[in-house]
Amino acid sequence: MVRWEPGTLERLQLAALELFEERGYDGTTVADIAARAGLTERTFYRHYADKREVLVSGSEELAALFAATIAAQPDGTTPLAAVAAALDAVGPFFDSRRPFSVRRQGVIAASRDLQERELAKLNALTGTLAEALGQRGVGESTARLVATVGVSLFHIAFSQWVSDPAGRPFNSFAQAALDDLREQVPSTS
Repeated sequence: MVRWEPGTLERLQLAALELFEERGYDGTTVADIAARAGLTERTFYRHYADKREVLVSGSEELAALFAATIAAQPDGTTPLAAVAAALDAVGPFFDSRRPFSVRRQGVIAASRDLQERELAKLNALTGTLAEALGQRGVGESTARLVATVGVSLFHIAFSQWVSDPAGRPFNSFAQAALDDLREQVPSTS
C-alpha cells in the first residue's frame, strides 16, 4: 500500500464518498475506506476519529474563515452585517467544492448518523460565530442570537445551493436568505 503519497485527506474523503454512495454508510468500514484509498487503517485513524468525520472534515477551516471575517469587519459594523460578510466570504470555499459537496449531501441525507454529526458541526459553528461576535464586544445573548440566525441562514443557503440544478454560486443563495430575513424583519441590517 502507498502510505506517503500527497493528498491523503482528499483520497480518504473521495474513497469514503464513493463507498458510502455504493454501499451506504452502514455498509462501509474504515478498512474499506483505507483500502479504496490505497492506505492503511492506521493512516485513516491518524486523520479521522471515525468514519463519520471523513465527510464533515473541513468544518474547522470553515469556522476559522467565518471567525476571521467577522473579526476583520470595521468598527461600527452591526453583528448581523458582520455575519452577512462572513456568509459572503465562504462562497468561494463552497463553490470550489461544488461537485463533492453535492454528492456528500446526498450521502448525509441517507444516513441518520451523518445527519447527527452534521448538526453537531452546525452547533459548533454557532458557538464559533457567537464567540467571534463576543470578541467584537457584542453581548452574550445578542451574539448567540445573531450566530444562531447566521448559521440558520447558512444552512438554508447551503441546502438550496446543493439542490440547485443550475449550479449557481453559493453567494446567490446566501444573499437570497438574507434578503428574505430582511423582508420579514424590515429593521434588520
